[in-house]
Amino acid sequence: MPGENLTRDEAQERAALLSVDGYEVSLDLRSALGDIEAEPRTFRSVTTIRFRCAEPGAASFADLLAPSVTAVSLNGKDLDPGEVFDGSRIRLEDLRADNELVVDAQCAYSRTGEGMHRFVDPEDGEVYLYTQYEPADSRRVFANFEQPDLKAPFRAEVRAPEGWTVWSNGVGELVDGVWKFAETKPISTYITAFVAGPYHYVTDSYTRTFDDGTTLEIPLGAMCRKGLAPHFDSDDVFLVTKQGLDFFHDHFDFPYPFGKYDQAFVPEYNLGAMENPGLVTFREEFIFRGKVTQASYEGRANVILHEMAHMWFGDLVTMEWWDDLWLKESFADFMGAFALVGATRFENGWITFANRRKAWAYRADQLPSTHPITADIRDLQDAKLNFDGITYAKGASVLKQLVAYVGQDAFLEGARRYFKRNAYGNTRLGDLLSALEETSGRDLATWSRAWLQTAGVNSLTPQVILSAEGRITELAVLQEAPESHPELRPHRVAVGLYRRDGLRQEGARSLVRYARAEVDVVGPRTVVEELVGADAPELVLVNDDDLTYCKIRFDENSLATLRERLGDITDPLARALCWSALWNLTRDALMPARDFVGLVLRFAGRESDIGVLQMLHAWAHSALVHYAAPDWRTEGGRLLAQGALKELRLAEPGSQHQLTWARFFATVASDQADLQLLLHLLEGTAKVDGLDVDQELRWAFLEPLAAHGVADESLLAAELARDDTASGKRHQVRCLAARPSAAVKAQAWAQVVESEALSNALVEATIAGFAQPAQRELLAPYAAKYFTAIERVWAERSIQIGMDVVKGLFPSLRDSQETLDATDAWLTAHEDAAPALRRLVLEARDDLARTLRGQACDTAAGS
Repeated sequence: MPGENLTRDEAQERAALLSVDGYEVSLDLRSALGDIEAEPRTFRSVTTIRFRCAEPGAASFADLLAPSVTAVSLNGKDLDPGEVFDGSRIRLEDLRADNELVVDAQCAYSRTGEGMHRFVDPEDGEVYLYTQYEPADSRRVFANFEQPDLKAPFRAEVRAPEGWTVWSNGVGELVDGVWKFAETKPISTYITAFVAGPYHYVTDSYTRTFDDGTTLEIPLGAMCRKGLAPHFDSDDVFLVTKQGLDFFHDHFDFPYPFGKYDQAFVPEYNLGAMENPGLVTFREEFIFRGKVTQASYEGRANVILHEMAHMWFGDLVTMEWWDDLWLKESFADFMGAFALVGATRFENGWITFANRRKAWAYRADQLPSTHPITADIRDLQDAKLNFDGITYAKGASVLKQLVAYVGQDAFLEGARRYFKRNAYGNTRLGDLLSALEETSGRDLATWSRAWLQTAGVNSLTPQVILSAEGRITELAVLQEAPESHPELRPHRVAVGLYRRDGLRQEGARSLVRYARAEVDVVGPRTVVEELVGADAPELVLVNDDDLTYCKIRFDENSLATLRERLGDITDPLARALCWSALWNLTRDALMPARDFVGLVLRFAGRESDIGVLQMLHAWAHSALVHYAAPDWRTEGGRLLAQGALKELRLAEPGSQHQLTWARFFATVASDQADLQLLLHLLEGTAKVDGLDVDQELRWAFLEPLAAHGVADESLLAAELARDDTASGKRHQVRCLAARPSAAVKAQAWAQVVESEALSNALVEATIAGFAQPAQRELLAPYAAKYFTAIERVWAERSIQIGMDVVKGLFPSLRDSQETLDATDAWLTAHEDAAPALRRLVLEARDDLARTLRGQACDTAAGS
């Protein structure tokens, strides 16, 4: 569609010309009910925009993605919609100093999670609506100027089916059959929001009295589909919400600025959550239908706090353009973990951050598409792809390093000044750095260039020289960078020395830290003077306490210690950092996959942190599927299944460790005995003491049974009858696509690639079931089909579905030089393809090349 992909240059030109005074949006959503098959289904949207123009007589445009426009009026003059609307933009000419634009349009309900998403609950037939806009889909719901720096107050009214409740950013009330909402503070279009339907809604309130005697009262609400109400633990959601509000009020010295605080858990959501002020939206999978581990509750709490941090970093103060997306996402990611540890029961949040979030960042930062944290975002397609591990997790890691560099007090005081100076406005990188320079007294220009404006990850390796008496005569930290991104950065790190209890006495099990020093690592080699003279260590851990962002490497002695005694490290954060470092060695083809699997089999059963254990399971499975030598996969799978079953039986009955091992056993089960055990656990003819095979665990068992041909269509249909819900339907669709049949694969491919009948959630479920590691030969025909289809899919489908297809259906399980060559051939032949599409294919190509290097390393180890 012409003009749909707004460029940065166009946005800057429009921002220089226009200032927006306010939006009034009127929606009629009564068409949401009725025949589900009636397509296209639309709703009426009438928008009034009042705005100023710095150059009277100039021309500009408003944004709208809609099937049709009924009427357009500019400054009281009716315009011909056929002449001024091209499907994505409304041309505005001869603007005055003060203008009023009125647009009456028919906008489309979405089935892709973009714009106004419409969901019909198969359990009871109820219809639910919600909006999702980031980065630029509010134009699918109302006419506007769709860019972050044209903020304005927003007022809305909605007509909805009788019996529904409607929510928006401001407080709403039902007046003569119309929901009317209070005007907001100036906000960007992408964080305006609507939720509508017969949602189950729970309320609470938060009160805070400040030092000056003023009191702030915030109405709290939380909602979900009626079908999920029995599982909705809203008390815990409200507990974390109140703890977060207290924490941010304590540290930000700026009262929550957006009135009420509703949190909506909505179906078929593409993201984890979205920070719409006053109406945060979350994926409903955060409401747990079965037993989950504390890691799941911690993850939900982290997301709640991440979105809450956005109320200040992102909503109150917003980046001018998506180049500075880190000004909201990196801060929210850091503040989520910071508040999690400082305000809630999840005191080990930094362990999860080090082990899980940073793994995402390390992967993204080694892809050919890696970019500086402050990225070069040319257009909206670039922006969509930059919600990635660099912007979130690396940015948050760098902020943790910045806190260590300038000090926590100076960092928080800088944030407070930043809020007060820029409230309800837009900023760039320099606005924040200037505030931090004031409070810390440090020149941050060099730090910013090194950390925010360059890409790539450094490796830090200890080098230890010992005296004849067994004492350290020199300990240095060596810093390396890849050839592609040779920047060496300043790192504030802690170096920890570890040895066995009892001065290394024989039989001592625990590995404990006996010395620690903080040092500024600068350049290729930095000597840690403070540790000279210390006793010889068994393990040197660079970046102890996880202060910086780097890949940790080990000297030979430390690596040998980890191979024998990894489980003996008593500190859970240190242990998690070692696991993460070993995984990076495996991904970099410096450690054979079978060695990593062996370490998991030896030591994972002793892992106390449940989140780390779940990550180890994911890494071990990835090592087996992608990095293990093909001729060792069967043996490796047998060993993992054997080890998982052993730990399942040893785990405390009813514990979260037992549940985690049960899920991992299902993931790696492949031989007939293991599959029969899963089937008997489902049927109740076998039991593991204390293991509750609830509905979610039943589906987890059914997927491998389906993938290996044990669970057929009738068994899956019977399970859906048992769990005839939206969640059950998604599980069934995934399991159906997992079956080992050429006809099944052909049908799944057609449903995703050749049809638009499936909603985003069912597209996601079908793709997840389609590619099964045990079905490499069955998937062989789809490698060529993939390269034939992706450019058409990218052009014809929404960007979200396009991303799902291009990433999810890449033939990664056809892990051969032939597939790598086919990928290179496509890239060579499609140099003029959309840059965002090429980026996705380049990333998949890099993963495949890494896979082949890992397999070569593992093959050499086995020969």
